[in-house]
Amino acid sequence: MSATPYHRNPNLDGRLLPVDIVLHPAWWYAHAGITFDEDFFYHPAKRVESERKMEQVLHERFGRHGLGSDRNRDMPLVGAVHNAAGFLVSEMLGCEVRYRADAPPDVIPAHRESLDIDADRAFTSPAAKRFDTLCGRLRARYGCVLGDVNWGGVLNIAMDLRGENVFLDMMLEGEKTKVHFKQLADVLERFTAGIQAETGTSSISVNRNLRHFRQPVLLHSECSHTMISAAHYEEFLMPIDAEWGARRQPFGIHHCGKDPHRFAASYAKLPRLDFLDVGWGGDVAVLRRHLPRTFLNIRLDPVGLVRQAPGEIRATIRRLVLQSDNPWLTGVCCVNVDDTVRDEQIDAIFDAVEELRREYGN
Repeated sequence: MSATPYHRNPNLDGRLLPVDIVLHPAWWYAHAGITFDEDFFYHPAKRVESERKMEQVLHERFGRHGLGSDRNRDMPLVGAVHNAAGFLVSEMLGCEVRYRADAPPDVIPAHRESLDIDADRAFTSPAAKRFDTLCGRLRARYGCVLGDVNWGGVLNIAMDLRGENVFLDMMLEGEKTKVHFKQLADVLERFTAGIQAETGTSSISVNRNLRHFRQPVLLHSECSHTMISAAHYEEFLMPIDAEWGARRQPFGIHHCGKDPHRFAASYAKLPRLDFLDVGWGGDVAVLRRHLPRTFLNIRLDPVGLVRQAPGEIRATIRRLVLQSDNPWLTGVCCVNVDDTVRDEQIDAIFDAVEELRREYGN
């Protein structure tokens, strides 16, 4: 391919075209017998045992792609870094959480009367104390803690607390809602900064591809932004992203919905955006035009993947990487692949990326 001197982001120093997968709990339950009860998340011995078993299974099935490299280590991971499971902060703020054997924990919306919160109370809640106990027991046994916990995002958690009424709040009580969003952001700031100070990371549990970078990325989950306009994003939530981008570099946005390109012009107004998770269906070419210096992490469709032949998967990845127009600012992942996927379909993801690496001369 072209020997173009591609722009690189020194804050995201890593291998060309990083690639990773996250398997849905249904896959782990069916193929490895792992259950996702409360003990999976909070019992220190099961925490370590489960993560080591996951690494072993990954090595056995996909070891030729480099997965499962920590299979021989007992790692005191405070969160489930092999899952996409954001629930703890919502629970700390008063939501009920229900656990299932073969699925991530369900957050039950609290339908609170107001978004006004007490941050100190969140960090002394039963959920926070249970997490602190886990960390303390892991630290006492292993001398340190590792990993991080999926921390969600401001609007995601606001919906957990207020349900659909949060959108009425934005329309009818705009200034008050901005104050409440800032309160939530402050809780998330305190939560992520505390974990990162101990473990060195904050967001691998949000997107596993971040483990391939030298510096830890703060990745703000904006899954629910598919439900708002770009104008509302700019008014209510972009100031929070702008502040994090200025202070917590490298900074990224996780937009797993199908329309990240709808926010491309808004994202381009941020003073700093190092990383963007591009949800399946997002127009990669449009995003690249607006964000020439942002790392675009291409997310494949986990539902469509199971219906595709390996050749189709490889062709899709090639098309999207070419649209991104800079292999040093592009990654590939597929998150929440369920138990119906075949190993050769997973293989096709990694094989496609390896083919492209060779073509780009790396």
